[in-house]
Amino acid sequence: MAALPDAFRDWFDAKGWQPHPHQLEMLQAARSGKHALLIAPTGGGKTLAGFLPSLIDLADAPNDGLHTLYVSPLKALAVDIHRNLLLPIEEMDLPVTAETRTGDTPQAKKQRQRGAPPNVLLTTPESLALLLSYTDAPKIFAGLRTVVIDELHALAPNKRGEQLALGLARLAKLAPDARRVGLSATVAYPDSLEAYLSPTGRHGAGDVARVAGGGAVAAEVEIMIGRGHFPWSGHMGTYAVEDIYEQICGAGTTLVFVNTRAQAEILFQALWRVNEQNLPIALHHGSLSAEQRRKVEAVMANGGLRAVVATSSLDLGIDWAAVDLVIQVGAPKGSSRLLQRIGRANHRLDQPSRAILIPANRFEVLECQAAIDAVKEMTLDGELPSGGSLDVLAQHILGTACSGPFHPNRLYEEIRTAAPYTELSREDFDAVLRFVTDGGYALRTYDRFRRLRPTADGKWTVVNERVAHAYRMNVGTIVEAVTLKVRMRRGRFLGEIEEYFVQGLTPGDTFLFAGKLLTFEGVRETVVEVSPGGGEEPEIPAYMGGRLPFTTHLSQRVRAMLEDDRDWPMLPAPVEDWLRMQQWRSVMPKRDRLLVEIFPRSGKFYLVAYCFAGRNAHQTLGMLLTKRMERAGLDPLGFVASDYVIGVWSLKEPRREDVEALFDQNMLGDDLEEWMADSTLLKRTFRNVAVIAGLIERKLPGHEKTGRQVTINADLIYDVLRSHEPDHILLRATRADAARGLTDIRRLADFLVEVQGRIDVRPLDRVSPLAVPILLEIGKEQVYGGAMDTLLEEAEAELVAEATGGDMQAQLPI
Repeated sequence: MAALPDAFRDWFDAKGWQPHPHQLEMLQAARSGKHALLIAPTGGGKTLAGFLPSLIDLADAPNDGLHTLYVSPLKALAVDIHRNLLLPIEEMDLPVTAETRTGDTPQAKKQRQRGAPPNVLLTTPESLALLLSYTDAPKIFAGLRTVVIDELHALAPNKRGEQLALGLARLAKLAPDARRVGLSATVAYPDSLEAYLSPTGRHGAGDVARVAGGGAVAAEVEIMIGRGHFPWSGHMGTYAVEDIYEQICGAGTTLVFVNTRAQAEILFQALWRVNEQNLPIALHHGSLSAEQRRKVEAVMANGGLRAVVATSSLDLGIDWAAVDLVIQVGAPKGSSRLLQRIGRANHRLDQPSRAILIPANRFEVLECQAAIDAVKEMTLDGELPSGGSLDVLAQHILGTACSGPFHPNRLYEEIRTAAPYTELSREDFDAVLRFVTDGGYALRTYDRFRRLRPTADGKWTVVNERVAHAYRMNVGTIVEAVTLKVRMRRGRFLGEIEEYFVQGLTPGDTFLFAGKLLTFEGVRETVVEVSPGGGEEPEIPAYMGGRLPFTTHLSQRVRAMLEDDRDWPMLPAPVEDWLRMQQWRSVMPKRDRLLVEIFPRSGKFYLVAYCFAGRNAHQTLGMLLTKRMERAGLDPLGFVASDYVIGVWSLKEPRREDVEALFDQNMLGDDLEEWMADSTLLKRTFRNVAVIAGLIERKLPGHEKTGRQVTINADLIYDVLRSHEPDHILLRATRADAARGLTDIRRLADFLVEVQGRIDVRPLDRVSPLAVPILLEIGKEQVYGGAMDTLLEEAEAELVAEATGGDMQAQLPI
């Protein structure tokens, strides 16, 4: 195993540390010139293991160029790692310079970094793509020796990871000797990550060393449902705010994780209302201003806060050793995500991390217990990387042209070394190149879509500098709804909220944002002006795509838990009683079958299916079911879906023999195509694809298009392509995105195949206990087709009394 140089050994000794075996293994891999994937628990020194070879190399041979590139999925993580990296550099007096470069970095500093880059540059995939688009990219990266990718599992399965993979392929040409290092604490599919790090883009080449970190002490994780009324439905968890506050008071420093930004705002305000000791509690999420986020991170790092309410903006890698408790409010949605969040507490391998899960409703108790069991058994979940997206490829081809002329044959071979694109056909590459050149057959008559031109020697380059400038202003694969800046009247900026939310406000309206109660004054250009204070019933800004997906792995565990009542006594008493009542009133869903309950209520009939396939798949299933029910003459009125259940209501009663036909797997054929063609889903998806591919530029010099302008442009182009070039490369990308994203067609298809011939139909005379939560959701979703008046949201007490009526009613706490 590799030995540390004397200066580094002395530094470890002075700290009272011993280098972990995996840190020395990573050093050995570097000395052997191998790429490396390190999988180690949080607190195991992954970051130092990734940087140690670079620091030793630079200490032995100081230079003035860029040696190591660190890529993080989060700006906050890059800033935090930079702060931690400076400590060994300063304490060992190493001749090493290190800086960050993100979207928050001042322009003057970015310009200076291009001419005089630091030895270590900490950045994000978007900033790397921007650097690669400059004509001086070959000079910037000429001496690059190492690329460290932190939290690799969080990047590889999505479009940001595809963009980064293409960037790595480009770097392999600019700096062929640069090693790739991947760091991760939670890995469900390590072979896929090895392929991602390999210069061939494939697993099994033997060029990536896999290093495993030592095991940490098992975490102490418990479920707490609070002492107040435990909700049957809902997702905010505010019922337990006093219990959460009590835990904060009894801990040194606490991270309170939630799943959405809206939930963060609500819970933060609720904590302040009960904060009798005036404890320093902060808020952190991605829509807050960079200044506010950095202030929170700095104060937290210095031990100045007792708690932070945070979203996934603090999920990854932030190294706050002082955190001794993590509270997860709401179900974690995946065992890997739970393990990641638990790891934020107590960054020491010899002591257990401590975490408390607070489910927001009864079904979430089951999910929380399933996640805890999965973590104990280390059966992790996560997304498998899929084939590379064509809109991301289009953006990369344009970025490559911005840096200088390229030859198509050589670029195609280069791209096929990026793991997501190893199977890219030449036909698809040429189609994307044609699109980038002039928009494709249906759009090539429009000058504004002409971005590339051929050169005399068979290469392609940008038609003018305006194209390159536009690319650099719009680079990236994160397409969120258009946002407006929020500013105190004659004061500082607080952050950004989505345009569509602001459109529903009138002056004098009150809303919560940045942990403050604000009054809406008006909009000036792209700025929302607000003043402090407001009414007692403020609105909460919501954000598109805020909900996290419920993983298949947890779904399977929840279904197994429902079937086997031997494990129910370990659940909180209200939940066990709820399940026992379901056994008495109806039957329990089985792990390998589909339970469908049918019952009358208030002159309507309800079909409740316990699918456990996740909200996105259920939303698609709901639309298809209502179409089929309409054709069958059942007069469907609407549907509502959660991660666990789907409920459909109609004027006529579905018969037992109708159910098998309703859930026939062929609904994913013509029915799906017809619905998707008629719905706005594809248009919404196309809008994002068109922005990523550069067909629509949101940002222009001195101007940013409103969301309405972008949507109108996208809709017009979508209609043109559907009519005149239905196989256009962007329409293909749109259908692929819809299938794996909002509709989750792959998961729905797997579910429908699984339940064919395995459907248990249970006619009832009233709502069942297990159906109460989904009926409480009615009125919170749009109804099918706007058919008739929807049901008003039912009072919980009335529904529960109806579901639990009978001899056992007194046994089930309400």
